[in-house]
Amino acid sequence: MSALRAAGCGRVHVVLGAAADTVRDRADLPGCVLVDNPDWEQGMGSSLRAGLASLAGTGARAALVSLVDQPGIGPQAMARVLAAYRDETSLVSATYDGVRGHPVLLGRAHWAGVAETATGDRGARAYLRAHEEALARVECGDIARPYDIDTPGDLVHLEQAGQSRRDGAAEPPSRPRTGSPKEKRPLMSASALPPAAVVDAEPLPRQEEVLTGGALAFVAELHRRFTPRRDALLARRAERRAEIARTSRLDFLPETAAIRADDSWTVAPAPPALEDRRVEITGPTDRKMTVNALNSGARVWLADFEDASAPTWENVVLGQLNLIDAYTRAIDFTDPDTGKSYALRPDEELATVVMRPRGWHLNERHLKVDGQQVPGALVDFGLYFFHNARRLLDLGKGPYFYLPKTESHLEARLWNDVFVFAQDYVGIPQGTVRATVLIETITAAYEMEEILYELRDHASGLNAGRWDYLFSLIKNFRDAGPKFVLPDRNAVTMTAPFMRAYTELLVRTCHKRGAHAIGGMAAFIPSRRDEEVNRVAFEKVKADKDREARDGFDGSWVAHPDLVPLAMASFDQVLGDRPHQKDRLREDVDVKAADLIAVDSLRARPTYAGLVNAVQVGIRYIEAWLRGLGAVAIFHLMEDAATAEISRSQIWQWVDAGVEFENGEKATAELARRVAAEELASIRAEIGAEAFAAGHWQQAHDLLLTVALDKDYADFLTLPAYERLTG
Repeated sequence: MSALRAAGCGRVHVVLGAAADTVRDRADLPGCVLVDNPDWEQGMGSSLRAGLASLAGTGARAALVSLVDQPGIGPQAMARVLAAYRDETSLVSATYDGVRGHPVLLGRAHWAGVAETATGDRGARAYLRAHEEALARVECGDIARPYDIDTPGDLVHLEQAGQSRRDGAAEPPSRPRTGSPKEKRPLMSASALPPAAVVDAEPLPRQEEVLTGGALAFVAELHRRFTPRRDALLARRAERRAEIARTSRLDFLPETAAIRADDSWTVAPAPPALEDRRVEITGPTDRKMTVNALNSGARVWLADFEDASAPTWENVVLGQLNLIDAYTRAIDFTDPDTGKSYALRPDEELATVVMRPRGWHLNERHLKVDGQQVPGALVDFGLYFFHNARRLLDLGKGPYFYLPKTESHLEARLWNDVFVFAQDYVGIPQGTVRATVLIETITAAYEMEEILYELRDHASGLNAGRWDYLFSLIKNFRDAGPKFVLPDRNAVTMTAPFMRAYTELLVRTCHKRGAHAIGGMAAFIPSRRDEEVNRVAFEKVKADKDREARDGFDGSWVAHPDLVPLAMASFDQVLGDRPHQKDRLREDVDVKAADLIAVDSLRARPTYAGLVNAVQVGIRYIEAWLRGLGAVAIFHLMEDAATAEISRSQIWQWVDAGVEFENGEKATAELARRVAAEELASIRAEIGAEAFAAGHWQQAHDLLLTVALDKDYADFLTLPAYERLTG
């Protein structure tokens, strides 16, 4: 049952036949729907019919059929089959060396036909055979072993599996049975499993306060339950990208139209600590930033373990420690250069923390479970939640999260299941967790309502993440022709038609469903030397925040404490004493699917100066990232990984499209290399030979050109960069 939940099944129905009373007494089946099959003696077909009949009225769109006597088929295989679901007509079967087996996914459109033909011990075999053309086959022989446990002699399979795990060896896959299945009885329970293990990491001060046995056991449980689904969803991303490359289009999902059309549902009401979010400050969780962000006057601090933090082991562990210290008021900071001391203001003046874990795509190499790296998202979430969930409730707040890089409602469903499990694990009420999802991928923009629906008991809002959104747009449509070529990133403002469609749809969606709509980043870093630079930048920031407040956003982001009063004034002018403006439903907004990708509605074109800026920012940011810095001030802007992503992606797209700049030069790999070499020489002259040699400048230069020019486009810059990151 735990394998089915870990794979992503929202409800688990267990069909009981022979020895039903014994099963109820001996099996641990919390949360399962138990279905009696009085006709069990008629064979497997009757159990299948009873199970499908029990789904009537549940709203389920598909059923995953699994057999209890095949423990060698785990959540990874189940998740792989589930990932093949497309709509209610889906018909999917696992195969093992090409031979059909379990689990089998039956879309709702097939239930009546399966029930009609499921007689004796044949189950769904006759129906599947009659619908071979519609049947999708998913090979699972590499990740599962479909042996049966029907007799005492079959227990040797379990012994062999246990020995293989102890020896670190992989079991050869077995073929599925060809005989008739017997009545299945769930009588097995899991044994205690080891916690996550720290590997290849230098000891850190006070790490034992974060990496406790309980916390590592929790992270291990998260990994075993949810990583197989994560893996399947990452594979689904690649499939979707391939489809976009083939069609050069995206649309709202037809299979979820009923969710969008249903006006009856809303997300859970916001907790008091998240009612007023008019200004939010973002930044990494180093000690100085923790104090300054909490003291900034912003309503919320996005405590960032993602794009504003390079994931060195020190940043991962000590960032968690800093948050623990903040909640216990055991934190202060003295700048070693200036001697200035920083301490927390009174609790009632501090920002509410909303923590952002890493995206699903990044693993944490220093934590392993069963020999596998744990997803960074589960490490960051797990350590934070385990140590702080109850402490935050005692403070009158709760464990609140920003969810990055989400690409579909199925990924939101995975997070929701993580939240449900985690709350039960530590014994706090369901619905305590709140999550705000960054709509920073082009695919998520077409599933905003579905994402809120999947998280509706835990959803707090959606956020418009500008740079990652543009990066995602380029990544998905990078080879789709001239109409999708973006101009210089600074020419793509939030008033561009396709960006305005995105933000207005976000506001309408959030307010229709009772969620907060949070605007984008003001990344300007004030100058202590040039007041004219500040004056011009402040005017732009004010205009941007004024527009967001007028458009209906309930809050917005800033990167620096000096911008908090400026953004606050823009929202105060519109909100007054109200905590938000969710009553503005924006029913005037009507966004079509094509509007979100109408890149050719922009008249601006790529420029040579834009290429130079992309190279400059890319090299300078990557060099700092390799030194362990995720938030970096470059040319008066606070840049993070999203900026580097769009920089290298624009270089890739312009070279691939053969863009001709206004000076007559054509975007080529050779031109990009020449500009990069000139920038490297300029940096050496700017900082001096000694500082240049002490940095990672050549490595940053080389990595930028690799991810910007290789035909094999890397999904994320941080994947190859992480391999070069020390610590």
